Amino acid sequence: NPLLVQVERDKPIKYKPDHHNEVPETLDHQILRDAQPFFERGEKMQLAYGVKNVQRAIGARASSEIVRRFGNDQLPEHRLWVSLRGSAGQSLGAFSVKGLTLEVIGDSNDYVGKGLSGATIILKPYSHLAVDAAKSTIIGNTCLYGATSGYLYAAGQAAERFAVRNSGATAVIEGCGSNGCEYMTGGKVAILGDVGDNFGAGMSGGMAFIYDPCERFEKVVNPDSIGWHRIQNAHWQNVLHEMIQAHFDRTGSHRALTILDQWESEISRFWQIVPHEMKNRLDHPVEAVVAA
Repeated sequence: NPLLVQVERDKPIKYKPDHHNEVPETLDHQILRDAQPFFERGEKMQLAYGVKNVQRAIGARASSEIVRRFGNDQLPEHRLWVSLRGSAGQSLGAFSVKGLTLEVIGDSNDYVGKGLSGATIILKPYSHLAVDAAKSTIIGNTCLYGATSGYLYAAGQAAERFAVRNSGATAVIEGCGSNGCEYMTGGKVAILGDVGDNFGAGMSGGMAFIYDPCERFEKVVNPDSIGWHRIQNAHWQNVLHEMIQAHFDRTGSHRALTILDQWESEISRFWQIVPHEMKNRLDHPVEAVVAA
């Protein structure tokens, strides 16, 4: 009967699965279990795991638990140190807070430090690999997007759109692709290598330092909202030196060590990038201070 067939076809189909597929636990679940002395009593701890690129947003759930138990910024730095070996998935350290340190020996995918909120993220290559880390990409696209505080040290290059909308984090990396520091509103970034096209587009706050031994920065910078100067003021030279020293201490970067060892000559190869609207509002001037 054609009419009966049509009626049967119009009936809603109710899906009854033969079995229930459980969502697998994330690495953060394991961290929460293994770090009970930290979460319960605030004890300082170090944990180590292997990591694969299917493991995403490592640190986000742990950070949520830190905020619930201790508050957003009450813990000292490095209270919970998580060392990872391998290739981390997207959004490593997303929204992670002060007290948590994520160290990756290997590399990571896109969105490292997205919304970073006080944590420290460290990335360095395998020590046994015979590669020039400063010429190799170690983190993906759109890293440090919308970060508000915290630190990122990566002994290698970032891909495109690094530190977009960064509003307070401090970072040291060794090169980046196009659109670096786009729409940045705060924080400090030191890049110890080449940057891609359209650097600093829409940048309205914060500061960047670019190592430019090949003198190509002026060919790729977007001049609309920023100015760039050689670093003349001793205060800003000290700020940059401290950033590079911290980068070396945490990553063992060969590029950082070379610059530090030859500081008197290498400092002249850096540009200091400051948004036009911030230049006259800095606590310390960009130009050198001349003694009376």
